[in-house]
Amino acid sequence: MRRVLAVLSLPLLLAACGGGDDGGGASMPSGPTAPPPAVTSYNVQSCLDQIIVPGRTLANLVVPDTIELDLSKPSAFPNGRQLTDSVIDKTLAALFIDVSKHGVDVLAKIPLGPQANDVPFRADFPYLGVPQGLTPTPGGANFNFRTEAVTDPQYVQVDRMGMPAVATAVISTSAKTGYNDDSPSVDGTRKYVNEIGSTLTGLTNALADDFTKLGLNLCAKPA
Repeated sequence: MRRVLAVLSLPLLLAACGGGDDGGGASMPSGPTAPPPAVTSYNVQSCLDQIIVPGRTLANLVVPDTIELDLSKPSAFPNGRQLTDSVIDKTLAALFIDVSKHGVDVLAKIPLGPQANDVPFRADFPYLGVPQGLTPTPGGANFNFRTEAVTDPQYVQVDRMGMPAVATAVISTSAKTGYNDDSPSVDGTRKYVNEIGSTLTGLTNALADDFTKLGLNLCAKPA
């Protein structure tokens, strides 16, 4: 999730590096400054329509917000998930970048955060790395799973992470609680389609110049 914050906070980070008064009343001399870039509004429909995997557009992957697994195909994001998959980076690339030119893993290649888990993954269940500071537990024999029915009142849905970064990046703050309370069956009614499009448009308008400075082609088109 740190990578999500890094990408979405890029304009603020750039602004923070812009210098200014040193607190003592004097400012550092500077040369001519370039004029601010013209504000451009983008249409993100071409992002939602771009093909991410054969036969699947971005819109097909984020609505409904689920994780799918076809056992007849290789298991790797977005067909299921491997522990080593850079799912956040790939989802963000699909949201903002023309993947036909750069590939869906273009942001995963930028070292914005750790490139590997801090401890090795295990070869057997539960596969996750051993918690640091604890004695490794061999295999999965010592794991106890709860048996209460999913309808038990103690189970409360607090978040949805079927398709990584959807709830985090393209659902606005005011809509997050309602979105997380709803289910994929509600997504099928297209309830959040306009919400996703609107938020993605705002983020694209804000981040477009940063992506282009990195030499990346946007999937969105000028409105």
